[in-house]
Amino acid sequence: MTTFRISEAAALLGVSADTVRRWVDVGRLPAERDEHGHRRVPGAELAAFVRDQAGGGAAPEPGERFSSARNRLRGIVTEVVRDGVMAQVEIQAGPFRLVSLMSREAADELGLRVGVVAEAVVKSTNVVVEVSDPG
Repeated sequence: MTTFRISEAAALLGVSADTVRRWVDVGRLPAERDEHGHRRVPGAELAAFVRDQAGGGAAPEPGERFSSARNRLRGIVTEVVRDGVMAQVEIQAGPFRLVSLMSREAADELGLRVGVVAEAVVKSTNVVVEVSDPG
């Protein structure tokens, strides 16, 4: 079974190790001790915690948009480069940098400018998944 050190779990969750320790201490996130006495979070438990935090199963609020796209990353616009026809918009969503090319008209209609909170919605038929060591 895959387990993660507190610091690894924190990096995956985008929070500090102290935050993960507090969650473990209050029972919000399960952890077990290894042979050296270090706390480790089981991978399946961490995945369940992430799913619960994402709230993917919550009922939509009145007026909320409906979409078949499930990959949503909320972030802040850090750069917008416009030319005559196109715009390149960069969003920082936690530790992730996303860059989108769109029409200048779309960027203008959305009011995209540095500092605006936006949601990147990703729908793709081709997503590459990599692991560092499948061992």
